[in-house]
Amino acid sequence: MKKPKNKEQRSFQLLLALCVFFILCITILIFGTVVMIYEQTDLLSLFDSSVLLLLAFSAIASIAIGTAVTPLILRFPLKPITRLTAAMKRLAGGHFEERVDLGSLAMLKELSENFNALASELEHTEILRSDFVNHFSHEFKTPIVSIRGFARLLKSEDLPEEKRRQYLTIIEDESTRLAAMATNVLNLTKVENQKILADVKRINVSEQMRKCILLFEKKWMEKELEIDGDFSEYFLLGNMELLDQVWVNLLDNAVKFSPRGGKITVTVFPKAVKNNKEKFLQITVKNQGPQIPPEQQKRIFEKFYQGDASHSSEGAGVGLSVAKRIVELHRGIIQVESGQGETAFSVILPTEN
Repeated sequence: MKKPKNKEQRSFQLLLALCVFFILCITILIFGTVVMIYEQTDLLSLFDSSVLLLLAFSAIASIAIGTAVTPLILRFPLKPITRLTAAMKRLAGGHFEERVDLGSLAMLKELSENFNALASELEHTEILRSDFVNHFSHEFKTPIVSIRGFARLLKSEDLPEEKRRQYLTIIEDESTRLAAMATNVLNLTKVENQKILADVKRINVSEQMRKCILLFEKKWMEKELEIDGDFSEYFLLGNMELLDQVWVNLLDNAVKFSPRGGKITVTVFPKAVKNNKEKFLQITVKNQGPQIPPEQQKRIFEKFYQGDASHSSEGAGVGLSVAKRIVELHRGIIQVESGQGETAFSVILPTEN
């Protein structure tokens, strides 16, 4: 069923129809004028044998003139379309700063706003991509240089055993960071290209969360963090491997941004969604720490975006993008709330897919 046309569309179509009608009127007027001249000057009687030829010539002449006038008249209503086409070509050529103003007509104004919003979003994405390439290249190179440097130092035969263990620890940490960066980018590429959720099974989400908490035991104990993870058993249908990535990312961020001696709270509970009869679960990871500004909350799930430059060396800005895409594959949503010294990431998932 076709959608009804809005008022602006009807107005634009009416304008084109009037142009065509005007052109037809000109054509008929020219043809009628020629015929009237023939009758008044008695030319029809003088060229009686060629009357059909003269009429045909008049018709062809009027059509030719009407055809010549058509592009001139249609140039005005089609001018915005021509400008938009040219702007789209420039946009496709990589000129993301391109903007248009097609006029004050409501439909054209809306078209301008939509095009400019698209161009602005593409420009923003290109800036993020460029920043990521520069940042990732630097962050990827740093651990490699560090590993190479300490590996050279280990070649020294008179190196004390304490220093040797210290350098080996640094090489291990840098290798781990390098592997994590590569894994995050590969995971982002994988889930972005994934359209269908595969390997779906019944998952004990509560057990998943407990295992992830234990996975970070060394990190949260080093920072003397209090972990509150008291919740009942809850199940849902999903991909265990993908959901593991979500919980690991959220807990890793919670530990990373929590102050020493802070508290991390993990909750799992049923969630009712307005105007939806499906059953949902809400999984929330809340940590104490600095507030995320509202402007950063709007962009925190974008690819390559890093709100806190002080922690840029600990990731490539793709973890939350991966989490968001995985949650979307499970037909859920992920959201963030931050204020009064606490930040909470909540994932709402249907219990069945």
